[in-house]
Amino acid sequence: MKIIVCGAIADKGISKIRKIQSLLKEKGFHVIDQISDGDYSKIKDFRDKKNLANKIVKHDLDFIKESDIVVALIDRPSFGVAMEIYFAKAISKKVIIMSKRRVPSPWPIAFSDKIIRDEEQLILALRELQS
Repeated sequence: MKIIVCGAIADKGISKIRKIQSLLKEKGFHVIDQISDGDYSKIKDFRDKKNLANKIVKHDLDFIKESDIVVALIDRPSFGVAMEIYFAKAISKKVIIMSKRRVPSPWPIAFSDKIIRDEEQLILALRELQS
């Protein structure tokens, strides 16, 4: 079972993704690391970076195709995470959304298979899907 962790990259979001990736690896899960190839979190405006944007999107969608489960960290809004959730469901992937905060939008809820609040629930949900 291959797992990809998606989340907002900007404003230290990348460290949250890495933290969850590390936790899952420690627990014995096979984690796809889509961010090891590059960190674009410091880019504040992609309007003049169309080629780079296309490359990043293709890269991320290819990793979602390779995964079995998408764990989406949705503590804050992200265009990218929303698109990744939608794409994952469109190609019949399991989607687990995790947020320690309230989720004021119905969209991620509607496109998820599991809704969890913290790391402990994440491990339990993944173990359940594994069996």
